[in-house]
Amino acid sequence: MSELPDTLLAAVGDTFAHMSQVREGYAHQLAVREVGIVTAVSTGIATIVGLPTIGFEELIRFPNGLRGIAFNIDANEIGVVLLGDYTQLQTGDEVERTGRVMDVAVGEELLGRVINPLGRPLDEQGPISTSQRLPIERNAKAIMDRAPVTTPLQTGIKVIDALVPIGRGQRELILGDRQTGKTAIALDAILNQRGQNVLCIYCAIGQRASSVAKVVADLRSHGAMEYTVVMVSEGNDAPGLTYIAPYAATSIAEHFMEAGRDVLIVYDDLTQHARAYRELSLLLRRPPGREAFPGDVFYIHSRLLERSTHLRTELGGGSLTSLPIIETEAQDIAAYIPTNLISITDGQLYLSPTLFELGMLPAIDVAKSVSRVGGKAQLGAYRAVAGTIKLAYSQFEELETFSRFGTRLDDSSRNIIDHGNRIRACLKQPIYSPLTVPKQICILFALTSGLFDTVPLERMPEAEQALSLAAQEIPDDVCQRFTTQKKLSDEDRATIQRIAKTALTPFVLTATSDK
Repeated sequence: MSELPDTLLAAVGDTFAHMSQVREGYAHQLAVREVGIVTAVSTGIATIVGLPTIGFEELIRFPNGLRGIAFNIDANEIGVVLLGDYTQLQTGDEVERTGRVMDVAVGEELLGRVINPLGRPLDEQGPISTSQRLPIERNAKAIMDRAPVTTPLQTGIKVIDALVPIGRGQRELILGDRQTGKTAIALDAILNQRGQNVLCIYCAIGQRASSVAKVVADLRSHGAMEYTVVMVSEGNDAPGLTYIAPYAATSIAEHFMEAGRDVLIVYDDLTQHARAYRELSLLLRRPPGREAFPGDVFYIHSRLLERSTHLRTELGGGSLTSLPIIETEAQDIAAYIPTNLISITDGQLYLSPTLFELGMLPAIDVAKSVSRVGGKAQLGAYRAVAGTIKLAYSQFEELETFSRFGTRLDDSSRNIIDHGNRIRACLKQPIYSPLTVPKQICILFALTSGLFDTVPLERMPEAEQALSLAAQEIPDDVCQRFTTQKKLSDEDRATIQRIAKTALTPFVLTATSDK
């Protein structure tokens, strides 16, 4: 018992000696923290002072978890684009730098999810846990890293795949007045990628919540959400979120492309994106130009769409195909934003309100639509069976306009008009019903071969449906040759013609008996 106090004293002595060593070895370190002050808050933007070493587009942290991007860096103040609900932000609040730029979560975990431009889930399916993030603003791939567009992106829409084909890695603009079916074409293209090993990104920019909910419900009901990511910026969101939405969606798509995957991204639509950028620019006192848009509105879209490409095999061979959508006003495709996008992209699909009103769906105006790249990637079978359709259809439209004046036509002109009516009937296609390559080839072959010319015009939908069912009888080896760049052989043509004639015989007999 007499040794206990000595042991306790020794332990206490050792403790104090260790504490003394730690105290003597401690060095005070001063951490510099830049703090700014909010001086003004407006619709979607804030003005702050301070933060002398901040960089352009750096992310700024506001109270209550709000984030912002440094957009204007002037000598005395900083203009910030706010990314979220700014109603609680007040003059005098402190802000601080984050030292990084805006980024978004990427990875396989996003497939099947609905997220906002900040990467936060909107579908009530729990949090998204990913290990990778990418900046939303990234440089486009260098020219030497790109490969030619050689593989078609089948949309399942006859008029597109046959007359205005799209290749993987291409940028094809969809434009037309409101309510002409622009989104429907993009959704059909997404639905047709099921089983094609193509991932899809649908970016809704400034859309109504009800419209987005319908799109998500349609994608889910057709089983397309398994390979699709939906990014949503609603119309009542802050304009900053609308502005960054397409860039964030493109970074997600680029992650898959750099992993060697083929990706399709839909921007619906860039008209709202341009308007959001115009709003932010005017509030930040940037000088307006044509139609009050800032001078760099062309640049914000060009740097976005330049990120779509087809990579070389050494870099994985992935591709990013983009379908930007633009809304025109009163069919004015020569307006500022439409002409900008037409010059940036590799072709356009123009949707005519006149065709839409006539029930010609999809209402694609073949004369004003063009693909500057996809024709080189089009399957050889399409070139063999659809090569004359565009010319025949153009001749039909010219003669149809001429015949409206009551002019008497000769037999040759009447045959052209009758054949053109069959072409127009065949190019019609209901929404959410994309067709496989064999079905399209069979229908187009029957059309160019004149097999439909003896079918009554009112029975064309039935005949086309019967031919689609009969296309399942095409031998597998012939179907496999459809997916190559080789032209159809005489044996292949004979096989298709035999199947088509058999399927259309009941309709031809009906026409003969009617006479």
